[in-house]
Amino acid sequence: MTRLKRRDLLFLADRSRTTPMHNATLEIFDPAESGFDYTRLVELIDDRIAFVPRYRQRIQEVPGRLANPIWVDDDRFDLAFHVRRSGLPRPGTMEQLRELTARIMSRPLDTARPLWEIYFIEGLAEGRVAVLSKSHQILVDGVRTVDIGQVLLDTKPEPKQLEHDDWQPRRAPSPLRMTAGAVRDNLLSPTTLFATGQSAFDGAVRRAAGAQRRAGAVANALANRRPTPESPISAELSEQRRLVTVRTDLEDYRRIRDEHGTSVNDVILATLTGALRNWLMARGTSSTAMRSLRAMVPMSVIDEGLEATSLGTQIAGHLVTLPVGEPSPVIRLHQVAYAFKSHKETGTAVAANRLAGIAGFAPTTFHALGSRVAAEHQRKGFHLTITNVPGPQFPLYAAGAPMVETYPVQPLLPGQALAIGVTSYDGKVFYGITADRDALPDVTVLGQCVTESLDELLDTASGARPKAPRGRRGTGRKK
Repeated sequence: MTRLKRRDLLFLADRSRTTPMHNATLEIFDPAESGFDYTRLVELIDDRIAFVPRYRQRIQEVPGRLANPIWVDDDRFDLAFHVRRSGLPRPGTMEQLRELTARIMSRPLDTARPLWEIYFIEGLAEGRVAVLSKSHQILVDGVRTVDIGQVLLDTKPEPKQLEHDDWQPRRAPSPLRMTAGAVRDNLLSPTTLFATGQSAFDGAVRRAAGAQRRAGAVANALANRRPTPESPISAELSEQRRLVTVRTDLEDYRRIRDEHGTSVNDVILATLTGALRNWLMARGTSSTAMRSLRAMVPMSVIDEGLEATSLGTQIAGHLVTLPVGEPSPVIRLHQVAYAFKSHKETGTAVAANRLAGIAGFAPTTFHALGSRVAAEHQRKGFHLTITNVPGPQFPLYAAGAPMVETYPVQPLLPGQALAIGVTSYDGKVFYGITADRDALPDVTVLGQCVTESLDELLDTASGARPKAPRGRRGTGRKK
């Protein structure tokens, strides 16, 4: 029996209607002549799901909570329940796709079943389709389970031929067996006994903290006042989300990198810093509140003690102060680069080409792991999470259909109304900006500010190519 770890239980304890704690990736494909449709997607997942066995398991509580819950095979596993078909009125726009994605992201997963869903979305303009994969943070740990998106894509149009999977669910242990196992593990393993007690204590503390937050919210409502935000993007979360997508060219970041002797990662973070600055100024934010924002930027590190296939502890939290109060784009860039200097000098930083070369489409897994790391570091007092993962610079395929766009959709942490994911892939850099629908109704402007901030930096690079029309860069709209 595999028991849930303490940190997994913390993710479950943090799960609520306003913080469902799931990650997602929105990918757009061009079926062309491949025949890629809902049926082919179901067949593809059925063919590859054996590589992620936890996607056919659910959580089972131990009677009396004598020990942490265990993972058991779902004897009611129904692939059709998890792989769903949806559509937009033709020709569907990116705006409509973002709205549908935001609504799906607002809905929590069913904890009585395996904690994931995939949506096949038809009706996009130019005959394209989208695949939205959604998994709970507890599911993807990078050790026992990677994100399912990492195993669905191929480097060639011809799908890999795999042996048929004759999976049959193993019978779940009886309540008596689970109780006996819990007692045995507690007696024979001090670690298990400590984990059980610590999990119970953590649950009590978090329930008390939640009650305290709710009481404070009631008191503020009765007094007709709002709680004082910690930053312009701090807020009590609602149950609804917004999504903004931005598509840019990787070559622009390379030109800026070469001009100023930094890295593509530095340029991306500086672009976001400038975008946040311009957006906050457009909102009329006070100069005091605009001095800086603290971001949790999970970074990949080398751990020689890990197996080559284990990614779970290769992500470390890195706190960065974004200089949104600095008006000069060049100074912002060098301040951001300096903030990452210590990480690079440790010798554990992972080169982008090494990350991009990991088998499968690893950005989906690394984004999920990054959000786990951020959730574990909530007490460090940062304002938002930014995950930036380099992907392969060549096309990938699902059942023969090339993937043309990919956007990470990151979860929001309690009190944080904004989270940003960035993925570079096949010559493009894709931004997925998740925001609370009620707290940040103008977050679409932030997406526009990303391209404006990139243009500011591009203007400082000699030999920069002419800027493309605004409709072709930045919004992700189809023409």
